[in-house]
Parts: sequence; C-alpha cells; structure tokens
Amino acid sequence: MDKIIKRKSWIKRNKYAAIGSVIVLAFIIYQIAFADHSSKYNVDKEKIAINEVKYDSFQDYISVTGTVEPIKTVMLAAIEGGRIEEIFIEESNSVKKGDIIMKLGNPSLILEISNNEAQTTRSINDLQMTKLNMQTSMMNVRSSALDMELELIDKTRNYNINKKLYADKLIGRIEYERSKEDHYACVEKVKILKERQKNDSIFYSLKMESLGKSIVRMESNLKMVRRRVDNLYVKAPCDGELAQLVPEVGQVISYGAPIGKVNILDSYKVRLDIDEHYISRINKNIEGECLFSGKYYEGKIKKVYTEVSDGKFHVDLVFKKEIPKDIRIGQTSRIKLELGKPEKRILLPRGAFYQKTGGRWVYVLDKTGTIATKRSIEIGRYNPRYYEVLSGLEAGEQVITSGYDVFGDAEKLIIN
Repeated sequence: MDKIIKRKSWIKRNKYAAIGSVIVLAFIIYQIAFADHSSKYNVDKEKIAINEVKYDSFQDYISVTGTVEPIKTVMLAAIEGGRIEEIFIEESNSVKKGDIIMKLGNPSLILEISNNEAQTTRSINDLQMTKLNMQTSMMNVRSSALDMELELIDKTRNYNINKKLYADKLIGRIEYERSKEDHYACVEKVKILKERQKNDSIFYSLKMESLGKSIVRMESNLKMVRRRVDNLYVKAPCDGELAQLVPEVGQVISYGAPIGKVNILDSYKVRLDIDEHYISRINKNIEGECLFSGKYYEGKIKKVYTEVSDGKFHVDLVFKKEIPKDIRIGQTSRIKLELGKPEKRILLPRGAFYQKTGGRWVYVLDKTGTIATKRSIEIGRYNPRYYEVLSGLEAGEQVITSGYDVFGDAEKLIIN
C-alpha cells in the first residue's frame, strides 16, 4: 500500500549549493578586505644591486674636476690700428715686460702724426712769440716810467730854483708859473705811468702764467702725438708666457682689437665647475684637496663666480702651500671640497635609483630578502658615496640601489 512521504525543506534539498555559495561569498569578502592587490614585478636578483643602510660618519664633501689655469692673465690689445709687418716673438714663448712682440705699419697714422706735430710746433712757436712780445712791452713800459721819473727830478729841481728866484724877484711871474705847471704835469704823468705799470704787471703776470700752461700742455700733447708712433710696436705688458697670439703677418688689426694674452706664471689656480645645487654652500676660503700624480695638495677657494650657466657655476681654487711640480696649464685634477665636519647619520649608498625617484622613495627588502616594497623616504645632503637619510629607513635594512626604470609602477618586487 502507498506510504505518505514528507516534503523536505529547501535548505535540506539545496544544502550543497548553499555551502558552495557561502564559500564563494567568503572568498570574495577575503579578496576585497584582506588580499594583496598591489602590482608586482618579478626581478632576477643577479640583475639588481642591493645595499645595506648604515649608521656611520657622514663626510660632507663633493668631488669635482678642475682645470689648471695661470694665476693671472693680462690681455693684449692693439693701441693703434695697422697692418702686421713683423712678429718677433711667437706664441708659448716667455716674455719680459717691454719686449716687442710685433710691429704694425700704418702710413695714414704716420702722416696724421706728422701733420699734428707740425701744427702743434707752430702753435707753440706762436705762443712763445706772444710771450716774448709781452715781455718786450713790459720792458718798454718800465723804460718810459724810468724816463719820466728822471724828467720829474729835473722839473722838480727847476721848479725849486725858480721858486727861490721868484721870491727874490729875480725872475718874472710867468716863468715861475710855467716851471710850476711843468712840475705838476710831470708829477701826474709819473703817477699815471706807475698805475699803468702796476696794472700791466698784474695783467702780464696772469697772461704769462696762462701762456706758460698752454705751452706745457701743447708740449705734452706733442709728446703724446710722437708716442703714437711707438704704439705701432706691440709690447709685453708684464713678465710671463705669451699665449693665444691670434693674428698673422699681413693681417690688418683695428684699434682696440684683442691680439692675445700673457699668462703670469708666478703661481697657478684651478678652475672648478660645480653643480648649481651647491651654490648656497660654496664660499671663499673653503678648503679642498687636489690630486696630481697620485699626491694630494692643499688648496682653498679664492673666488666664487655666482653666475649659473648650463646648471653649473665656477670657482677659482688656489694652492695654500706647495704647488705640484711640472704642473701645466690645461691639466685636469680631481678636487675634494670639504663642506662641513663629519657627523653620525643614517647613510644610503648612492645609486641609479635616484634618477627615477629623486630620492623620494626606494624599494626596501623584507627580512626574507625575496620581496621588496616601495617606501617613501626623505634625503638630505649627499657626497660622492652616500645619501644622508632624514627619514624612512633604518640602519641594517636592505635597499635596491640600481636603476628603477624597468620596474614601471610596481608596488612590490618579487626577487628570484
């Protein structure tokens, strides 16, 4: 006979499907909440460089290349223009002050100098003649005054005699009055001549002084005009080595044109090209070491050129004591400049990673050495070997310091 069968619940009928759904849902939740979704990149350990972060003494210095230059250079320029007729001293030879280096020819200048000389000579002669005429005129005035004084003596004597004779009634009144008038007229003439002589003396004195100065000035100008001929001979301005003698025989040189230079070889300096990053930290008297032929020589910065060109600025470094033997202009040397005293700091070895990250982040290995994770850091100063780490790293950690270009934007690196 038939048996009544009870209907099963939905859960019992679909328990396996329910269990599967729960498992799937739990997996999805785990993936969303806990799984690692960061991008990864597989790396061959043999193709990367790994360095350890250290806590050690940080030496604040930079290493740059310098070029040897003469301690001072004096430029040569043409004082007068002309065509080069002869060169007496060739480039790279030693010269003494006043040595004739080359001779210029300039017929137009010679003619101009001759005309100026003749004109100046005539002007001087005219002034000398004027001066002579004034002296003659002064002598004539003095002579006239002397004659008038002698005449006054005679008139005075005649007047005194007639005065007595007239008192004794030995001469008439008319003769007496005439002698009196002649005496008075002579006295007045003497006064006038003396006043004229006084005024002329002041005038002639000032005029003679002015003429004398004019003559001295013209004679000086004449010497300068004659000296222009001597300027056609280009001479060494100081002792040294003749360098960069540009012109050749037959070439026409204009006034003021650069001809070459003389290097003063009493000492030497080293010209350094330094990255503009250090421009605020470089100043005079910073000390450094120069490497020549395997030996270090002490030096210090004498001058800083603050103008930046192509991302660099220049400084001049001079030797403090000993100068390298057989040093040559144009020779290069590695220079170590000390920017500060050594200090204990967290140090990260320098590497190509900086080109991509700018020192803002690095890949740090975990304790297993198989996974490297991107981490933000902060870098301060640096020298040719190390970066100073301000934050983000601790001593003993391992960091990938080779280039990061092939890693793209990966957050983690799997190291095989």
